[in-house]
Parts: sequence; C-alpha cells; structure tokens
Amino acid sequence: MVTGIIGKKVGMTQLFDENGVVTPATVLEAGPCVVLQRRTAEKDGYSAVQLGLVEHLNWKKINKPLEGHIKRASAEADADGGKQLPPMRFLREFPVDEADEDVVVGDQVLVNIFKPEDVVTIIGKSKGAGFAGVMKRHGFGGGRATHGSMFHRAPGSIGCSAYPSRVFKGTRLPGQKGAKRVTVKNLKVVKVDEEKNLLVVKGAVPGAKGGYLLISKSLGK
Repeated sequence: MVTGIIGKKVGMTQLFDENGVVTPATVLEAGPCVVLQRRTAEKDGYSAVQLGLVEHLNWKKINKPLEGHIKRASAEADADGGKQLPPMRFLREFPVDEADEDVVVGDQVLVNIFKPEDVVTIIGKSKGAGFAGVMKRHGFGGGRATHGSMFHRAPGSIGCSAYPSRVFKGTRLPGQKGAKRVTVKNLKVVKVDEEKNLLVVKGAVPGAKGGYLLISKSLGK
C-alpha cells in the first residue's frame, strides 16, 4: 500500500471546537496521483513507486522526455493502448513494501489513504527571502547604534590571524535565506475531504501558497 501522496498548499485557516478553542490549521490539496513506475529491489536495488500529480495541464507544458515516460507508463497500464494517462510534470518517489504486489502502474492514489487523527510528515520548499545578513538570517544582535559606533549590522570577527588562521566550516555568515527543503514531522490530520481532494492538518506547513508538498504517514506513529 502506498503511504504517501503529492499535494499542494492551499493556505492556512482556523478551526473551532465545541468549546470555542481555536486551532491553526493548513489546507492541502492532496492528489489525485497516478503510479507511473514501480521500483523493485531486484532491478533497482530498492522498492518504491513513482507518483505523478494530476493537474489541469496541456501536453504543450510537458517536455518530450517526460511525455515519452508518461506514454510508456500508459502502454504498460493498458496492454491494448486504449488507456492514456493525463499530462503530469511533478513526479516523486515514495517507498513501498517489496511484498506489496497490489500496486501497479496506472493505479490512482487518492487522499483517502489518510483519515482523521493520522500523523503525517510533510516535506516542502520554504519561502525564499533572498540574500540576507546575519541579523536577519541568524538573529544576531548587532552592535550599538550610538556614541560614534561604526559597528551596527556586521557579523564581527570570524577568524583570528594567529589561530586558527582560517574560518571554521559552518560559521554563520550572510547568504541565501530560505528556499530550502524543509521537513515537518508529526502533524495531525484534522479533516479529510475525499470529494475535493482536500486534507486539513494541524499547524503550519513549509512553503508558499501553491507550493508542491510530499505528504506521507509518519513512521512509528
């Protein structure tokens, strides 16, 4: 059984219980997805399935190699060639049990693999904030702003001349802020809407509205 799905971030909202307690939540559009390829330990060295997110796309938006990959999956899903899979441009792999032979190319993966009270792990790309200094990027305090001080937002000394005569790896310096792969674990599923392919989870999810997400059931939960 596939335990993960590709989705998009719709936005944040609030949920109220019967006592009036407010809970921050995030609405996700999870799926529908289609199995495009099955990885096996015998052939590939590991067991997984490749999923593609079904979106309202035109074939003109798909490059030729990806178009050929989807058409080969269509031919494998239907030996007669009558079943054509829709165009997809966002593909990701999810691990699956090697003994699970029920998952085949062409199968649909929907949001109903989750249910309320499930605990999920979500991976996304955080919002990018461009090039930032150490105060914004790392929360440095900075220097004093008065009495003739000329040290305000600089990082200060990062490596002495005598010892160690170099800058240590991992030193917090200015650079790109955000736009990185972020994993948030153990988010509780609050609501599942199978008709609209919506999934509501408690708390915040990385990324901007419309950003792609990988949603999978948390291990050991």
